[in-house]
Amino acid sequence: MSNNSVNPNDAMRHQPYQKSSQRSQFPQNQPPNSLYDAPTTPVHQKQYKQNGQQRLYNQPGQQGYYNQSRPQTPGPMAYPDPNALQGSQPQRKRSRKGRMIGCLGVLAVLVVLVILASTTVSKVLAFGAAISPKAPLSTETGYMTTSDRTNLLVMGYGRGGHDGAYLTDSMLIISVLPQSHHTSLVSVPRDLWVQYPPNSGNYTKINSVYEFASNNGSNPQLGGEAAYQKISFITGMQVNYWLTIDFTGFKKVIDSIGGIDVFVPNSFNACYPKNDDAEIDPSWIKVQFDQGMQHMDGDTAITYARAREPLEVCGQGTSENLAELTDFGRSARQQIIIKAVLAKVKQISAWPHLYDVMGALQQTIHTNMSFADLSAFALKIDLADPNAARIGLSNQNVLQDNESNGQYILTAANGDWNAIPTYIQQHLYT
Repeated sequence: MSNNSVNPNDAMRHQPYQKSSQRSQFPQNQPPNSLYDAPTTPVHQKQYKQNGQQRLYNQPGQQGYYNQSRPQTPGPMAYPDPNALQGSQPQRKRSRKGRMIGCLGVLAVLVVLVILASTTVSKVLAFGAAISPKAPLSTETGYMTTSDRTNLLVMGYGRGGHDGAYLTDSMLIISVLPQSHHTSLVSVPRDLWVQYPPNSGNYTKINSVYEFASNNGSNPQLGGEAAYQKISFITGMQVNYWLTIDFTGFKKVIDSIGGIDVFVPNSFNACYPKNDDAEIDPSWIKVQFDQGMQHMDGDTAITYARAREPLEVCGQGTSENLAELTDFGRSARQQIIIKAVLAKVKQISAWPHLYDVMGALQQTIHTNMSFADLSAFALKIDLADPNAARIGLSNQNVLQDNESNGQYILTAANGDWNAIPTYIQQHLYT
């Protein structure tokens, strides 16, 4: 494709989304049930002690006594033994010193809790300031209380000192309706051929936009802004927020939560570079993933998400499932990993490790969302909903395979770039 051709995707389009505690009064005809309910005199008390078969009560409002024989009942007494009252000693009062120690103990616990809380707040605010230029507790989304759809572009790159370290080989739009938690994932293939810079006549794969605009990662904010603007233009979605993930750091995040449980839907094998930097180690390893539930550590999870080279590339045989090695198959695997990580972080068992997670993420992500908004957004995502939409732009729907100067690219099918936003709108979870 000529570098001077005009791509229809760069025509400006705007498609916004828009007891009472009183003592019970006994009936006049019945005696009370407790010694303390009867007014006593020394005479009456003495008679009570001398005759265990007879209890005399002076009822209020009556003249004389109410006399009723009452047999002794074996077993433990439900009320205090009156014989014990005569020799009982007054109850010892608790010393002021004891009360003071108790109060000081409570105060000590409170002080510890305050220190822990202030330390936690301090760590959270420091984390928020490290990942975003926005004030950590500020909001542009009303803390996700709005009814409007909110879209976040997530981009993953390998980083390192080698060429292509900031190519965003993973580009995923997470779209959420906050009130209903309805979630849609839109995968954008890295080989999509776009004009960049705008109106320059130069064309490149969309995964190089962030690398170019950020000057190889030195200015994440400029890179993120350029990427989400181009993605908005292509998809017709109002993408206002972005987040980048360093795959190397993401391994540490997964390890810090004890790994993740992943169901592998399709078996496949592939070649995978032994080191992201070929200048350090250019060799390959063979990786194999079998269908079924697997527990993955960080390294295994990233390998599963990124593997794409067939075994023929490294001369180790023939790959058994080439469909899994396409850009579309890889996008689906990346969605599986993201879903597994979000599910694990929401488990109570992972909460004791949140400090470790924050430490790993602080060196791993950059975003233009505040910490408060990003946290609220993450809590609104619901990928466990069976109706959550997973939309992949591919040569099976609105794109077609093409070639430019010997490199594989993807363009709009039949040159119809308007078909892309239409297709997405038809498949979003509403």
